[in-house]
Amino acid sequence: MQFRHEVKHEISKGDLLILRQRLRAVMKPDCHAVNGRYEIRSLYFDNLDDKALREKLDGIIIREKYRIRLYNNDPSIIHVERKFKHGGLGLKTSASLTPEQAQAIVCGNVEWMSRSTNEVLLGFYTRIRNEGLRPKVIVDYIREPFVFAPGNVRVTLDYGIRTGMNCTNFLNPDCITVPIQNSPCILEVKWDSYLPDVILDAIQLNGRHSAAFSKYAASRMYD
Repeated sequence: MQFRHEVKHEISKGDLLILRQRLRAVMKPDCHAVNGRYEIRSLYFDNLDDKALREKLDGIIIREKYRIRLYNNDPSIIHVERKFKHGGLGLKTSASLTPEQAQAIVCGNVEWMSRSTNEVLLGFYTRIRNEGLRPKVIVDYIREPFVFAPGNVRVTLDYGIRTGMNCTNFLNPDCITVPIQNSPCILEVKWDSYLPDVILDAIQLNGRHSAAFSKYAASRMYD
């Protein structure tokens, strides 16, 4: 496992239309995409002091967060993910969960995790027990993912960001989410050791700067 370069830009809907056409010309859609996109539901965890939220808002360079993620509303594809950030570098590790395991974590039934041999689950369990991590907020959005083999490049366009506000029942299809007001579209670019010029040229937009927009932080503003 290695750290990857990560850059995010806030973009407009007009920018999204332009980038979509450019990226389709030079990159391939991610194999998990359906008609070029998929839906993501994330349940973020934080402690009673909102450590992860405060570190993000304060611009702390080194930080870690945990989330459970569901793809395309399909309960057969659920992951718990650990995201570690060090400045402009990121490392993500994950473990698969059954719907029953995900629901157990949401309900605070986590002792079974202590018997796991998976380091992500064990690390998550340790943080829950030692730091009091608990479910905080659900975030829904749509992602259009593109991949490019040289440099192991992944470019995503995220939009339609919604928050579950006080609902943390991750697998409840009736959990109501609402749009985040004035939320931008997000261009995210990830790569290993180098970013090919063809991709760099495709993502160029005049006047756009790297942004620290956080879907988690934006959703927590509705608490």
